[in-house]
Amino acid sequence: MKKLFATLAAVALTAVSAVAFAACGSGEKVSVKDIELTSEEYAFAIKKENTQLLEDVNAMIAEWKADGSLDELINSYFDGTADFSYTNKTAEAQEGDFIMVTSPDFPPFEHSTDNKTFTGIDIEIAYNIAQELDRNLFIMSSGFDFIIANIQNGKGDIGMAGMTVTDERLEQVSFATGYYSSAQVITVRESDTTFDECKSVADVEAILKAKGKDYTVGTQIGTTGKMYCEDELTNLTYKEYDSGALAMQDLSNGKIDAVILDKQPSLMIAKSINK
Repeated sequence: MKKLFATLAAVALTAVSAVAFAACGSGEKVSVKDIELTSEEYAFAIKKENTQLLEDVNAMIAEWKADGSLDELINSYFDGTADFSYTNKTAEAQEGDFIMVTSPDFPPFEHSTDNKTFTGIDIEIAYNIAQELDRNLFIMSSGFDFIIANIQNGKGDIGMAGMTVTDERLEQVSFATGYYSSAQVITVRESDTTFDECKSVADVEAILKAKGKDYTVGTQIGTTGKMYCEDELTNLTYKEYDSGALAMQDLSNGKIDAVILDKQPSLMIAKSINK
């Protein structure tokens, strides 16, 4: 197998730089609290019957971890040096294409402003997997909540969307080796000092569990943040959004009280809002 970046120089792709993940408006700045409410592992979803693809992808991840190129790729999106993007070569998937199913609203793992050109950690990894398999990559956009169904019914080869491995999902699909450890965090408006003295998960949860139904938390549909709210914060009202960016914008505009979302996307969306 090739090292993760070996084929990139030979491909002319349009770089997407300085993408605004959430529209900047007249709302208030937001503050991401650096207390990890959960611990979870991201992995790629593969149809249970597709054991050969699972074996191939696991072998690639193992090699890329060993030679350091996986960490190099991921870190390039965190430090802003990544310049990779991908545009589908055809409007519809063709026979033999390697079809990645994703929800392109979860920076820095996947993002698109037009569902034509895509960028992000998962996009670049998918491209490299397709290259290793000698297949053309086709990126299929889907609502996050429908990704697993699309893998189960054979509409796609692999589901890649910053997806957390859970027992429920393991009943539906197989997961390749985990490639990134993540966590859920809470974000509030900058003027909200409610959580400023918190030192632990218990501190945050004690405050949240003392709130009532008049306190509204935004989550993204189908995500671990939504599951966390359903399991741990039944005393609150939560509002589901198609994307974390939309939830954050409503928070900035004072329409909800907090957002619970994965840490790195929270930081990137907050950075965009706080410009």
